[in-house]
Amino acid sequence: MTKFIGKRLINMVITLFIASIIIFTLTEVMPGDVAQMILGQYATPESLEAVRAQLGLDKPAVVRYGDWIWGVLQGDLGTSMSMKGVSISDLLLRRGRNSLFLAAFATIFLVPLSLVVGVIAGLREGSWLDHFISTSSLVALSLPSFISGTFLMLIFAIWLKIVPAMSSIAPGANLFKVFPKLILPIITVSLVLLGYVARMVRASVIDASHSDYARTAVLKGLPYHKVVWHILRNALMPTVTVIAMNLGWLIGGLVIVETLFAYPGLGRLVYVAIQRQDIPLIQASVLLTSAVYLLLNLASDIIYTFLDPRVRY
Repeated sequence: MTKFIGKRLINMVITLFIASIIIFTLTEVMPGDVAQMILGQYATPESLEAVRAQLGLDKPAVVRYGDWIWGVLQGDLGTSMSMKGVSISDLLLRRGRNSLFLAAFATIFLVPLSLVVGVIAGLREGSWLDHFISTSSLVALSLPSFISGTFLMLIFAIWLKIVPAMSSIAPGANLFKVFPKLILPIITVSLVLLGYVARMVRASVIDASHSDYARTAVLKGLPYHKVVWHILRNALMPTVTVIAMNLGWLIGGLVIVETLFAYPGLGRLVYVAIQRQDIPLIQASVLLTSAVYLLLNLASDIIYTFLDPRVRY
């Protein structure tokens, strides 16, 4: 088991290293001049050169990448260009806390509901309930987050006035006290994954129901609940990886939802950083998102090995 986890950790580090190179390269080819953006359109060539030298933009790309990655390894992510004097590390901690809170409650809402809905549809294959669940999950899966979020905002915030439309909160606010503001973002970010995971669970349950061991259990006269338990135990194992991988997507997908509802999380921070061409902030935010995604995949691999020890070999 230790050897298995060690290999996964090595693969994760290598993947994160490759991701850092890709992130740095993409920020290098972004259009626009950072120095010009900072000083404005009336800046003189001398002042532009001075700012480029101050930011290290006059150094070769390889040297700048080395300086950046060395700072990351030491825990120094630098300061934001667009938010003068603000430490990127402190900014990511505050915004990351907000996004983690949102993702955690979306997971609490998403996982049990998708499992229950998928299992019901799988066990009732071909029934009207199966068709209804399959159609509903397909609709949820097909709608982009900004479309479903807009509809939810229109219905529950504007027409029914049940919850607030916007999710803007003060820095350092107690998130439990402002929880009503988070209801719409939580539902919006969960809908696509809810449809996808429910369909995956349904397919796994149907496949397990048609297997030889399920038929044997029925022919042996086992009670229905024991047959169902055998089916679920084998059908739900593949969904662990599916859920974990999609939770990684959820972290990255928060950009659209947080921007739509003006929620001050990591996703909205990435959007604002790209708008303002804040290169150090873009690099740190995207690298952190990649690291979270890889950690979730590692967690799914470890959980899966406990459910099915054959995976270790």
